[in-house]
Amino acid sequence: MSEQNLQLVRGIYESFSRGDVASVLGAMDPRIEWNEAEGFPYADGNPYIGPTSVAEGVFARLVGEWEYFKVDVEELLDAGDTVIAFGRYRAKHKQTGAAIDAQFAHFWWLRNGKATRFQQYTDTAQARAAVGS
Repeated sequence: MSEQNLQLVRGIYESFSRGDVASVLGAMDPRIEWNEAEGFPYADGNPYIGPTSVAEGVFARLVGEWEYFKVDVEELLDAGDTVIAFGRYRAKHKQTGAAIDAQFAHFWWLRNGKATRFQQYTDTAQARAAVGS
């Protein structure tokens, strides 16, 4: 199951990079619990429950507020039913013009071929400065 979990998470990031949000949301359990890092601009809705909540509370805001928002995965770690991703966010905010280049760690919990839980860790100070808050 571990290789399948790695492939699932790898596919989520590949779909996200292509802008295929439908595939990203399709990889989520209907009751996924999604948490943005404390202090991140989109943590105001934590926990987001379900794919629709994630789409509206996180993804729509990313598309609406950032000129681009790249998620560059550098490493995926297999921890059985959990996959940990390390990488960098590279983004530019539309309104302020500020760019970020921030480390992240994502924890994905998986069951029956779906993502059931997500936790983000990142440099929230960089993100908040970029959005002007």
